[in-house]
Amino acid sequence: MSEIEIQLKKGVLGLCVLALLSRGDSYAYEIASRMADAVDMGEGTIYPLMRRMQSEGLVKTYLEESPSGPPRKYYSLTETGRARLAEQIAEWRGFTEAVDTLIVGATTTTEPTAPTTEGPVQEGGPDHEA
Repeated sequence: MSEIEIQLKKGVLGLCVLALLSRGDSYAYEIASRMADAVDMGEGTIYPLMRRMQSEGLVKTYLEESPSGPPRKYYSLTETGRARLAEQIAEWRGFTEAVDTLIVGATTTTEPTAPTTEGPVQEGGPDHEA
C-alpha cells in the first residue's frame, strides 16, 4: 500500500464511520467488517477510533442482547455527530473537487516534459538593462 493511500485512509476513517452510523446503529465489529470491505481497514483500528468518537460526544453507546453470545455494545450518532458528519462531508466534497481540478489533464507518462518558455528573465539576457 502506498504512503498516500495510508494517509488518505487515516484521514477519512472518522468520516466513513459517521456515514455508516448515519444509516443505522451498529456494533464495532460490524463497522470494522464493513470498513475492511470498503477501504481495507484493519479491525484493530476501529476500537480506538470508536473510543475517541465517544469521548468527543459524536457517538453514544447502548447494550443490546445478541442471539449468539453476550450483549453487544451498539453505537449511534448523537446530534453533535450528525453535525460533524455534515461538516466533514462538505469539507470532503470541497477537497475532492479541488484535487480533481488540479489533476485533470495530468500526464502519467515517464517522458520528460519540454521546458516552458515562460518564467523569469535571466540576468544578462537580452531583456536585462545594466
